[in-house]
Amino acid sequence: MAEVTDEMMRQWREQTAPYSVMILRRNPDFPAEEAGKIIWEHGRRNMSLYADGVLPVVCPVPDDTDVAGIGIFAADLDEARQIMDDDPGVRAGLFTYELHFCRSLPGSTLPPR
Repeated sequence: MAEVTDEMMRQWREQTAPYSVMILRRNPDFPAEEAGKIIWEHGRRNMSLYADGVLPVVCPVPDDTDVAGIGIFAADLDEARQIMDDDPGVRAGLFTYELHFCRSLPGSTLPPR
């Protein structure tokens, strides 16, 4: 594990910027036969937001919980809320979401796997 000094911690803390974390939840009452096309358009929109740099982290969660995905917006909470309120899956009632303010180092990335 890399050694991190107190000075490094202070420098990194000063460089952080505000972001919004989004937790997307499935609506278990949504009819499955209607979900496919909506999920496809939801994914297309997410990839567009990703390509534009607005949603730099997009993480679908394919497990048996009600969590459908997690994302990080390069936007404040109000902007992220407007974006999510216009999501096809949210508009259709397939998903609900939570937003949380967070801070991170600009340029943080997920490593290749």
